[in-house]
Amino acid sequence: MAYIDKQLESHQGQSGVYVLDTGEEALLARAWLAEHAQQSIEVQYFIWSADNIGILAAEALLKAADRGVAVRIIVDDLMIDAPDESLLALARHPNIDIRIYNPKTSVGVPVQKRVLNVAGDFRGVNQRMHDKTFIVDGKVAITGGRNMAAEYYDYNHEYNFRDRDALVLGTVVATMRSSFDVFWASELCVKVEELYDGFGLMQKSVRVNEEEIAQIYRELHDYADSPENFAAEVRSAIDSVPMAFSRLTGQVTWGKVDFISDIPGKNGNRFRLSGGGVTTSVLASLVDSASDHIVIQSPYLVMSDESLDLFRKAVARGVKIRINTNSLASSDNLQASSGYRNQRDELLEMGLGIYEFRPDAEIKSKLLKSAIADKVKPPIFSLHAKTMVVDSKTVYIGTYNLDPRSENLNTEVGVIIQNEGLARAVESAIEMDMQAGNSWNAAADDPDQYVSLFKRSKVRFWQLLPIKPLL
Repeated sequence: MAYIDKQLESHQGQSGVYVLDTGEEALLARAWLAEHAQQSIEVQYFIWSADNIGILAAEALLKAADRGVAVRIIVDDLMIDAPDESLLALARHPNIDIRIYNPKTSVGVPVQKRVLNVAGDFRGVNQRMHDKTFIVDGKVAITGGRNMAAEYYDYNHEYNFRDRDALVLGTVVATMRSSFDVFWASELCVKVEELYDGFGLMQKSVRVNEEEIAQIYRELHDYADSPENFAAEVRSAIDSVPMAFSRLTGQVTWGKVDFISDIPGKNGNRFRLSGGGVTTSVLASLVDSASDHIVIQSPYLVMSDESLDLFRKAVARGVKIRINTNSLASSDNLQASSGYRNQRDELLEMGLGIYEFRPDAEIKSKLLKSAIADKVKPPIFSLHAKTMVVDSKTVYIGTYNLDPRSENLNTEVGVIIQNEGLARAVESAIEMDMQAGNSWNAAADDPDQYVSLFKRSKVRFWQLLPIKPLL
């Protein structure tokens, strides 16, 4: 952490940003920071999988807690993937506190209770915490599109994401930590121990004794110690991160950086699926501020009536708008694809330039740099980055998808950086992703022709359903 302390001392009162464009550097940064944390780690994720990356991440936090670091974790209930006993054992560690956001369908919830929750609180079940933050010692943090699963760090053998994070230093980290504390104190975030302390049919009863806890910890450490699970190349890369940080000295951008976040629950609605939120309002204001052009990267592109009106007005005043989104061939979300296909002609007629990401994008060879990248069959490459650049001056990097779910239901976060150099660099990266070898032009290339009839038939089924507010 000496390098980080030196940087903070040299830039007091400022915030610094370094864009993590590859899964490899995003993973190594998290791993090294977890290993070198001295006081605290705060973690907030939408997805935490029980795959190789998810298990190694859990073990890294356990090791930090073992040496006295205070670890606080918030995970959304919907997509968490962990054995009940393991989750409870980690929460029993004296230096680890785990809270589950809006636990209505997964942790501690038996099937009969899930059914009742969906029937009686449909809006509540669909309101999720989409935040992704990783904060170490209150000094350095990471936010952006990546969850805690193999496909976000180039380690999935079948499907990997082109994503983007921002590593931030300085004053903005305090704002991120304050947002975390707001969620931590919210009634929507429930301690794991409370969720398993149940009796009867409406809550699971899970118990682990001291011997079982010790065994689970040993198994986690043994898993991480195995070369089959934690490749030597990755360990070596983590060990070299300090040198990499030193080389980044000239690449960290210092200046004005704002962290934006929604409140727990997103908005005051309790029954309707609308309502907006803080991130929605701030990003809409950014679009309103554009005078020349906007470049956007979003894996999903489904516009609400409000969004359509916002972008239509921008085009009317002469703003050129280009959007990079997933093609049906690259998408892992048929429901979102159905919403986009229902609107695509209208969006093109509005004057938007739309470029659909290819599953065999040429840029994959440049971005996929993990230790297994050259050892497995090339996986499908899909877009997951959530980024907007306005007038080559302002850039947003965060969790917000251009869809009704991010607009009205899911809590979202991100950083807004006012720096022309960084904005142009990110804009150039998105423009590279839009080039012919990486994306199809939706107006000219008929991207759907590259998709099987079976997949097209499935997405047509979803197109017939009135699910737009949930997309």
